[in-house]
Amino acid sequence: MTLRIIGGNLKGRRLAVMRGSVTRPTADRLREAIFNILYTRIHGAVVLDLFAGTGAMGIEALSRDAEYAVFIDNNRSACSVIKKNITSCGIEDSTTIIKRNALKRLDWTKSIRPCFDIVFIDPPYNRNFIKPSLKNLVKSRLLKKEACIIVEHSVSEFIPEEIESFITIDQRKYGKSMVTFLQYS
Repeated sequence: MTLRIIGGNLKGRRLAVMRGSVTRPTADRLREAIFNILYTRIHGAVVLDLFAGTGAMGIEALSRDAEYAVFIDNNRSACSVIKKNITSCGIEDSTTIIKRNALKRLDWTKSIRPCFDIVFIDPPYNRNFIKPSLKNLVKSRLLKKEACIIVEHSVSEFIPEEIESFITIDQRKYGKSMVTFLQYS
């Protein structure tokens, strides 16, 4: 699989991917669609990329003028790939990579960056990670008011409606994937 940056000052850069089925990188076309929707929110944003995999979402945001990105993944190989991609793009000063389970408390990340404007959540499909991830974000108090949370999930997986503090602002189907845009209130 070939992965590349779709837009911004890093447009066209190829990104390394992990071999095997440990990660499922967001396809170029889907990333492009997501960033077209986020166009007005990216400039100067502080971004959190949970279940980061290759880091493509956070790197794409930085390419499009986000200020800073924090990448969290609990897989050592994924963190190595993210580091390789960040280094090859020359954006080390705008990033932090953390090897950690995204479902555990994350409030200590405030020492890196206080709060996030945009959060990408792309957990393994159909493993029931969405609800605990959203609850963890609220519990950890990591979100700026009106932060945008983008959840990529299987079409057979639903975003739980009972989680307070989030409003669904958009939802789109792309093949076997669904992308839900939430706003923190």
